[in-house]
Amino acid sequence: MAGRAAWLVLLAGTIALAGGSQGDREPVYRDCVLRCEERNCSGGALKHFRSRQPIYMSLAGWTCGDDCKYECMWVTVGLYLQEGHRVPQFHGKWPFSRFLFMQEPASALASFLNGLANLVMLCRYRTSVPASSPMYHTCVAFAWVSLNAWFWSTVFHTRDTDLTEKMDYFCASAVILHSVYLCCVRTVGLQHPAVASAFRALLLLLLTAHISYLSLIHFDYGYNLAANVGIGLVNVAWWLTWCLRNHRRLPHVRKCMVVVLLLQGLSLLELLDFPPLFWVLDAHAIWHISTIPVYILFFSFLEDDSLYLLKELEAKFKLD
Repeated sequence: MAGRAAWLVLLAGTIALAGGSQGDREPVYRDCVLRCEERNCSGGALKHFRSRQPIYMSLAGWTCGDDCKYECMWVTVGLYLQEGHRVPQFHGKWPFSRFLFMQEPASALASFLNGLANLVMLCRYRTSVPASSPMYHTCVAFAWVSLNAWFWSTVFHTRDTDLTEKMDYFCASAVILHSVYLCCVRTVGLQHPAVASAFRALLLLLLTAHISYLSLIHFDYGYNLAANVGIGLVNVAWWLTWCLRNHRRLPHVRKCMVVVLLLQGLSLLELLDFPPLFWVLDAHAIWHISTIPVYILFFSFLEDDSLYLLKELEAKFKLD
């Protein structure tokens, strides 16, 4: 569960298959792109395009062909709306209005804000919790893994390429697995460190095998979704079981329980798949925005729990 884990399960199922949507299969779209590329993307026309293209667009990797697809997407959307048809998707995505170099501005901004919340809470955790706390290093490592995932989520929603898509998915998987490891350390590993170490090695092996298969053999969206959903369910069930057993004895555990339940409820937003409001705000962006306070609450739980464990450890030393 933890900050990003529950909502990354659904993120891993966001499939952007080139040529796999109604909009990009339309002859009018394909003809438009072909004519645009022939007219603008070779010879002197290409040099003219590059000379007038803003520097931030070229640095972000936007090509003449990409610009043709973007312009022709809106031509096709306009025709659909004129005929009273539902807005189609293109290459697995709804049509979004570009802002500067950002392909999906609302989701990119929401991912950035989640990452910023992660960084702020990490700094607060390191300030408030002494390094001698039993969970300190595990929680800090989880925060860095999550921060890396939010960075790639921001990059992916800013510019969807084969590389950024893979990095987003792989980092999402790493967060989910690290959340499982975090739960293992909290529930089992403090009493049995050897078990936690062996489990960590197993999770690293699973992550390596997962990334190797998707990178070197076949990038299978269905398998990636199934793997992340399976691990995510284990993650949620493990955290929730521990919370139910301990929330009366440890009041701060209720924060963790609220986070688990909220994330499951908020994940239903992804089922509300609709064309973006104002061509910017879709269900996925709303989902990301809504998880920012939930992420803060989870780190508040980690802080309280780490301080509790430290206090318990100090009391044990005094008795000894």
